[in-house]
Amino acid sequence: MDFTPTEEQAAAAELAARIFGDLSTPERLTAAGTGSDAGLWKELCAAGLPAAVADTGLLGLVLLLEEQGRTTAQVPLAVSCVYGLLALTAHGSPEQRERLLPGIADGTVVVTGAVPGPGVGCDSGRLTGVLPAVPWLRDATHVLLADDRRRLRLVRTAEAGTEPVELTAPWSAGRLTLDGTPGEPVGAEGAPDDVLATARTAFAGLQAGVCAGSLARAVAHTNTREQFGQPLAVRQGVQLRAADAYMDTEAIRVTAYEAAWRRDAGLPYASHALTAAWWAAEAGPRVVHTGQHLHGGAGADLTHPVHRHFLWGRQLDAQLGGGGELLQELGESIVDGEVGT
Repeated sequence: MDFTPTEEQAAAAELAARIFGDLSTPERLTAAGTGSDAGLWKELCAAGLPAAVADTGLLGLVLLLEEQGRTTAQVPLAVSCVYGLLALTAHGSPEQRERLLPGIADGTVVVTGAVPGPGVGCDSGRLTGVLPAVPWLRDATHVLLADDRRRLRLVRTAEAGTEPVELTAPWSAGRLTLDGTPGEPVGAEGAPDDVLATARTAFAGLQAGVCAGSLARAVAHTNTREQFGQPLAVRQGVQLRAADAYMDTEAIRVTAYEAAWRRDAGLPYASHALTAAWWAAEAGPRVVHTGQHLHGGAGADLTHPVHRHFLWGRQLDAQLGGGGELLQELGESIVDGEVGT
């Protein structure tokens, strides 16, 4: 395995870092509230970053999401690339790809998803059910979901009922109500499993960036904040907490890289995606708690940038399903594999 980025992947990540660093400032994040930064999304799409994922693959997307996570930039990059670009490239029909991929690339089409999500009934292509909290739904033109027959369905948000809801992180979320809503089929049986593994890998990459950003802020704070004439960073307790957070962040990153690399190489990667998701859900909250704790009382300030990392880290834990549930699923998949062998 070689996780060294290709020239294309490295260039895309460098460009993303520059755009996020320049435009995803605390002032703009405050102005966005719980919504998305439309100007930043337009800039990312004009730079061709969502479109680049078609060539740079899931590993390329993970690198972009790391940079997004460092600044907690409020744009639907993860969902539109996972549930839109990558899902339709892998499982969409030629007609669906021709109709939707150009719009996803330029940002005029935004796809979010709920896979596996709660049970959604399907009768003759008409869907019924309620999805209580879909991330970035307020920005989405389409939603990719799995019905009760484990088939992917693509829904136009304009043809469904939507209402805003608030999550732990400001992810422009909403409630989706399906009441005889048309849902066009995407892919064959088994497609939801691939999309789920892709989503787990991508969100783990996003968590790696969130944790890295939180830790970077904590390191900067403890190197400049003094007590009794010395920076906080010289204290062994602070160093140990930061070192543990660094190791956790690296574990999230390397497992996400491995899962993404295996998908791009055409290798089985579902258990590797589960491993990355478990690290992101289990270690991610530890890291963002550490980042907040090392800021002292300032970390509890709702307006402090590090608190935003805390909220994102907790939201990603919930989005991935929680460490306990993921670990149980991973254990069951290992047992099933051993039995099969």
